Amino acid sequence: MLSVLATIAALTIASQANASLITVSTGFSGTGPQTNAADYKTVVHAAVASPTSGYGNQTLSTFDNISNHGLFGSSNNIAFEYNITFNVAATEAGNWGFRAGVDFGRGGAVFLDGNALGFKSNDMWWNGSYGVASQYFGYNNVLSAGNHTLSIYGLEGCCDGGQQAQFRIGTGAFTSFSNADQHNPIPEPTTLALLGLGLFGIAAKRRKS
Repeated sequence: MLSVLATIAALTIASQANASLITVSTGFSGTGPQTNAADYKTVVHAAVASPTSGYGNQTLSTFDNISNHGLFGSSNNIAFEYNITFNVAATEAGNWGFRAGVDFGRGGAVFLDGNALGFKSNDMWWNGSYGVASQYFGYNNVLSAGNHTLSIYGLEGCCDGGQQAQFRIGTGAFTSFSNADQHNPIPEPTTLALLGLGLFGIAAKRRKS
């Protein structure tokens, strides 16, 4: 029985391995450019709370060439919310770079661990190139070991194109966030405790039957 429980636990942990957790939520919004990062976050949160037809929520395997029309259908009046939760190992703590190529015709904002990194209210369309600074988000931050969440909010009026978010450690090459980027978030102690209680409950039930 213990071997079965150990196998279940191993499979549970393995299913989370090697992957940043990337989610996208979209909704209808005809709202125009905002004047600060907090307002972008508020407007987008409201729009994605109850997505209608043509919009939705999804976990992504990779943050590369993502569009609302490709995922959910609509290509107009879109509010985007991306959340990327990833882990920094102790050996990786230090300077990290982030960049996001977006199609936010009405601008957007980026947050790291709930703190605004910045916003842009101009028409942003990177079109696959990081050559023009006004057309993408780019930031450098010193990160400690542990879990972190990068959040991207944006508003698009028409004809949304492919989007991408990448990271680099130190002066290394930029890599797209994906389910194989080796930065899986580590479960919190409470999550591990609940898993242990669940496995204990299964064992107890098996002994009684």
